[in-house]
Amino acid sequence: MTLTAPTRHPEQARRRPRISTALTYLSLIVASLVVLLPLVVIFLTSLKSYGEISEGQGALALPDDWLNFSNYATAFTDGHMLQAFGNTAFILLFSITGTVVIGSMTAYAIDRFDFRFKKLVMALFLIATLVPAVTTQVATFQVVNSFGLFNTRWAPIMLYMGTDIVAIYIFLQFIRGIPRSLDEAARIDGANSFTIYRRIIFPLLKPAIATVVIIKGITTYNDFYIPFLYMPDEDLGTMSTALFRFKGPFGAHWENISAGAVLVIVPTLVIFLFLQRYIYNGFAQGATK
Repeated sequence: MTLTAPTRHPEQARRRPRISTALTYLSLIVASLVVLLPLVVIFLTSLKSYGEISEGQGALALPDDWLNFSNYATAFTDGHMLQAFGNTAFILLFSITGTVVIGSMTAYAIDRFDFRFKKLVMALFLIATLVPAVTTQVATFQVVNSFGLFNTRWAPIMLYMGTDIVAIYIFLQFIRGIPRSLDEAARIDGANSFTIYRRIIFPLLKPAIATVVIIKGITTYNDFYIPFLYMPDEDLGTMSTALFRFKGPFGAHWENISAGAVLVIVPTLVIFLFLQRYIYNGFAQGATK
């Protein structure tokens, strides 16, 4: 007696892909609502007047005047957003440059050189990244203060310049995909290690550099803790701390606070939309090398 496998009905076979597709789209819609709904509420609130806010309208209620940009003018002038943007750009320039240089050099040394305690150094670096940053803030603050960097823009720059494991990983994956024969050919021509790094390795890391610049830039731009702790002076405020200071003179004026939030969100949102393909390509290429 032979047993035959039950045949699947064609209608059942077609129904399962439809159900999985519907669940996929449903999860994407829910995730999009979770991300976009707060942004929509902030944008609508930024266009409302103080009277509309005080009336207790719903968060998704439409503003009476869609061209009411007075809140943005108040946030821009009284919030000193232009000065905050200049401070943020200054910090971004030096911290991202330092991260790219230090991270690429570290990855180059790890991949191309064999030295004593190499594995131990990597293990200690990984352990250091697992230690909660809040547990070392007292010691970090004392070090920064002893160098005379407190309440200067160089304090966050020095802290941001410390390369994280993500940047090293990205650079390391790309460097491992660069043939060592290029190094050997350059050494035959008389190039030293730094020349090889500067003229061969670094130019080939453009996708990785773009990825690190975007990730580090957005993280630094959105950071609040370090600028707030190490730069208490209002003239040194960044975009995040300038927005936080709206709680003082505009503690109950949510329309002005929302306008300031939109001014902070727009630059990162525009940059990410234009450069997101570099992030995905950088991670994908790095993972396959």
